[in-house]
Amino acid sequence: MTSAGLAISPAQRDALSRWLDHLRALKGAAYNTLAAYARDVGQFLDFLGQHHGGTEGLAALTALSQADLRAFMAHLRGREVAPRSVARKLSAVKNFLAFVADQAETDATAALSARGPKYRRKLPRPLSETAAQDIIAVVGDQARAEWVAARDMAIVTLLYGSGLRISEALGLTGRAHPLPDVLRITGKGGKERLVPTLPVTARAVTRYAALCPFELTAEAPLFRGARGGPLNPRLVQKVMEQARLQMGLPATATPHALRHSFATHLLAAGGDLRAIQELLGHASLSTTQAYTAVDAARLMEVYEKAHPRA
Repeated sequence: MTSAGLAISPAQRDALSRWLDHLRALKGAAYNTLAAYARDVGQFLDFLGQHHGGTEGLAALTALSQADLRAFMAHLRGREVAPRSVARKLSAVKNFLAFVADQAETDATAALSARGPKYRRKLPRPLSETAAQDIIAVVGDQARAEWVAARDMAIVTLLYGSGLRISEALGLTGRAHPLPDVLRITGKGGKERLVPTLPVTARAVTRYAALCPFELTAEAPLFRGARGGPLNPRLVQKVMEQARLQMGLPATATPHALRHSFATHLLAAGGDLRAIQELLGHASLSTTQAYTAVDAARLMEVYEKAHPRA
């Protein structure tokens, strides 16, 4: 999973592997997260070797300065990497350097004090309550096969009704049918959470299961593709694209927007922010707090329409 950069020394590559193992074992980081970290830190180590004129060992990592990290950020900006991505890469690099310093019992304060670029966080783009409900019906009218239409409706109902990610919905097995009142979901990093299911969601899944031509065994995927194998997430995205175009919705009306809609509509109805954090499986409350900004923005939009400026 580590980078194949030519300017990375064996000692640095070994340190990167140990760090990733540490994140996997103690932090429970997901595979995709680890792969992203490996790419980001591998890119930094590759740059560092070229920046300093050759491969270096671990000693070079413990002697880095703010200037070295600023040079890396300048390198990224020169390649037109977005500020948000630069900040993400820098965060991974600093986490890695802190690990190396801890292992070597050295002080990495100088390098770790480097600040990333400022960027404006993108606010979630939820659908209106009416659009979220309507898109479920539209999705059900698209497929030629009745069981496929029922499957698609069940999935989008789960995304909106329970705030699941696509990967979480498609990760359900036949054991989840019939849907219980509360689902145990394994999310990012292998973290489990309990998510309530609505009667309308349970009915949608029951209808799909009754029409599905494949046996829904306990260990097999609940949602199947046309040939009976696991359903590809891209097909769910395509279904949403078609419904979006039919309804004249913006490009932000994606499957993940249904999860955003779940959270935003709960908050608008008076839901507790901490409870919504638990339902979504966010590790940090600051991630969930983005929905308060969305709610405030919608409130201002309504206000400005009701009270137009002269």
